[in-house]
Amino acid sequence: MNLLEYYYNQRPNNENFVTRKCQLPLKGDINLFGVRGAGKTSLVLDYLTLLENTTILYIDLDDPNLIFNTFSELSLQQYIDKNNIRILVLDHYEEGFLSSFPNVEQLIVLTRIVLAASQLMPIELFPLDYEEFLAFESNAVQNKGFNHFLRLGTLPLFAHSQKTNTTAMKSFFTSAFNPQEQKLLLILAQHHTKHLTTHQIYTFAKEKFKISKDWLYKTIKLFTQEKLILFIEDRYEKSGKKMLLFDFAFAKYLTIGQPFIIQFDTMIALALMKHHINVQTLGIHGYVTHDNELIIPAPFESEESLWVKSQKKFSLYKKFGIKKITIVTVTNNYEYTIEKLHFEALPFNEWSVINDEIE
Repeated sequence: MNLLEYYYNQRPNNENFVTRKCQLPLKGDINLFGVRGAGKTSLVLDYLTLLENTTILYIDLDDPNLIFNTFSELSLQQYIDKNNIRILVLDHYEEGFLSSFPNVEQLIVLTRIVLAASQLMPIELFPLDYEEFLAFESNAVQNKGFNHFLRLGTLPLFAHSQKTNTTAMKSFFTSAFNPQEQKLLLILAQHHTKHLTTHQIYTFAKEKFKISKDWLYKTIKLFTQEKLILFIEDRYEKSGKKMLLFDFAFAKYLTIGQPFIIQFDTMIALALMKHHINVQTLGIHGYVTHDNELIIPAPFESEESLWVKSQKKFSLYKKFGIKKITIVTVTNNYEYTIEKLHFEALPFNEWSVINDEIE
């Protein structure tokens, strides 16, 4: 059977899809990009179900059938023209696989990193935010939903595997990363939320396994572009940037004994980034937005305890021009003011929804 004919007849099904906030336009060429595991394939397959009467060619470039077989730009264009293909989907595409894209009514290209100098409309798909995660839950109450979110994280495949999340994480770890990347991820997980430079990461990594400096620097750059890891600049400390892995539950899976506060801290940072709120860290004191709001992760701290700490740190807040302080907790609500500086504590589930509305 012709390879392209095989793909035309083998479009995968999309079972148990849960609607995402990200929606694809019905017209125009699209580059849907985002970190591995974010749900790009599922989103596109769901989109294709809206077009049942349309001739569609879906090609998964990770398919093992392509290891010893291939197709050219010419053969692809000829197949499209001969069969009146209106929509072409290229999944797991890597920059440069084709020297040019074929002419088709709608082209959808799925990548981990946005395509450079492309005429395609770039649309980024982030992993699940808290509201999206709750859509995976059946009759979840808020506290139960938060506990599940903490345990399962932001990747859709984990949310679908609530009873076997460790098995799902192991499968993702072994299938989505090659052996060298797996080793590097273990090193990164050990230093998750720490202030690091790429040179320090290289120093830690070479103590554990054989690695070249060129490979590590190149891989850290690619991981950063994909947003597998995030580096946040610090307004308070200038040595290194705070490094976070892209999913707090996955980071915990890769380590032993990770404290809850680290997970909670990461949960807040990732929520800010998914809502396109640019932040810097203020040392260990929280995250500062562009309009000088300080966001402090304090999951269980009482109003009395925070008030005492706020008094001690007040000169620091004034020095860095903090205009408002939001304290993110697990369940506590309270507010107070010190010399016109307003402090407000909100539970994570309320705070994350407010940020989503502001976006």
